Amino acid sequence: MTKLNCLIVDDEPIARNLLESYIERIPEVLLVKKCRDATEAYNALHEASIDLVFLDIQMPAITGTAFLRSLRRPPLVIFTTAHAHFALEGFELNSVDYLLKPIVFERFYQAVQKAIERKALHLPQPVQDSPNHIFVRQDAKWIRIEHADIGFIRAERDFCRIFCEGETRHFVSMHLKALEEMLPANKFRRVHRSYLVNLSKIKALKGNMLILSSGDIPVGENYKQSLFEKLGL
Repeated sequence: MTKLNCLIVDDEPIARNLLESYIERIPEVLLVKKCRDATEAYNALHEASIDLVFLDIQMPAITGTAFLRSLRRPPLVIFTTAHAHFALEGFELNSVDYLLKPIVFERFYQAVQKAIERKALHLPQPVQDSPNHIFVRQDAKWIRIEHADIGFIRAERDFCRIFCEGETRHFVSMHLKALEEMLPANKFRRVHRSYLVNLSKIKALKGNMLILSSGDIPVGENYKQSLFEKLGL
């Protein structure tokens, strides 16, 4: 039996633990990770193949609905929240179900069965419109960064450094793949295993180097052809 790999995304420990206990009672689903916020969830989506997310809506900085809208290839989602007034927005985002806290097991089980049925039908998830900004956590606070301000992003082990206009830099605990998923593919491009660039900031190309106002970055051989095609070269 193929199981649905799932995530729990909720900033409340009690809520996470309750959902975990419910998941353990359903053999068709497998909990991959419990996440406290959207940043942890972004990273988790790139560490494993995820079929289903149990997603809280009211979370610090990045709400559950904003998180879902930012994903280009979203998994199935079941919203879990204490606020009924978000229901319409939740269903507009094509969520599988909308569970109001406190969640009882019987209702949780019904929602999971809906997800299993939808997965079996192989129904595609719609691509969500991406916002024009991202939120990243730095120095114990959440910082909003506009897409237009980003020049490029450099991976540094398990962290990334975001280079913005005016020599502003942000050092964040996120993987490059997670940031790539958060940003629109038509505006940002991976040009090296360690670099992601804002295409609108490219001023020139010299050899294997891209010239930007926020700095020069290398182009990897494996990325050169697709970049040239994107730039029309």
